[in-house]
Amino acid sequence: MKKAAIELRHIQGIDNQSIFQIPDLQTDESVFKVKKFACKALKGKGSRSGLRVIYSFDKRTHHVHFIEIYYKGDKANEDIARIKRYIKE
Repeated sequence: MKKAAIELRHIQGIDNQSIFQIPDLQTDESVFKVKKFACKALKGKGSRSGLRVIYSFDKRTHHVHFIEIYYKGDKANEDIARIKRYIKE
């Protein structure tokens, strides 16, 4: 996923419609959500696995920092409090 979606979007400028920026977070690094994420353990679902990955991307260094991964069946949205704690630290 890091090479197939994240690096494609941020480094090569190719948007495959699987990554969305999380709005209203004040930070030097932008925070994003990956929605279309295939998982071998969830066979038969392909990219509609229901997994979500939250990460920040530092444009200057091209570093990806993974913040959270969750299953959308267990919770509807990302943990904004966790993301804000990450930004603060």
